[in-house]
Amino acid sequence: MLREESVVNALLVNIVLGAVWHYGIFFLCISVSTSVFDCNRKIYLPHKWERDGKFYQDILKINRWKDFLPQHIGKDGFSKDHIDDVSIEYLDEFIMETCRGEWNHTMNCMFSAVLFVMNDFGMALVLTVILLIGNLPFAMIQRYNRFRLQKLRKAVVRRMERQSKKQARASVCTPDGNEILNGE
Repeated sequence: MLREESVVNALLVNIVLGAVWHYGIFFLCISVSTSVFDCNRKIYLPHKWERDGKFYQDILKINRWKDFLPQHIGKDGFSKDHIDDVSIEYLDEFIMETCRGEWNHTMNCMFSAVLFVMNDFGMALVLTVILLIGNLPFAMIQRYNRFRLQKLRKAVVRRMERQSKKQARASVCTPDGNEILNGE
């Protein structure tokens, strides 16, 4: 398609189509049901090679560079900068948002197929490298954060269960002032 165009014209067409693709994916991402972003779906589950996020931490040194990349804060203001609320509901929403972000950036990477259909190999290769550099780090950050959040969620659930058991065993005073244990 663009093989006969000048480099400048081909580049402009690619930029416009890439922008349309990215905005289309973004609007699809915020429009579909959140059930699409269920962390238990196969595409969001950890792979063995990721070693529960240790691959990103040990090999890619993600902690050194992830905070330098921009983040999208939605219209409703769901910021991922600081976890101020460690309720199960907040963590579940945060985990779902990591799936949404990963899906968004992964789908943006799929534009590379369009690039190879429309352009000569050299142009498609250069644009694909740029596309991947602009999306893969964000997808990796989402996966890494999800593993960490899931560990935190398990810890919060364990803490809540311990507190619940402790409260069940807590002593209770009868009206006459005698202390009894719940369940006795």
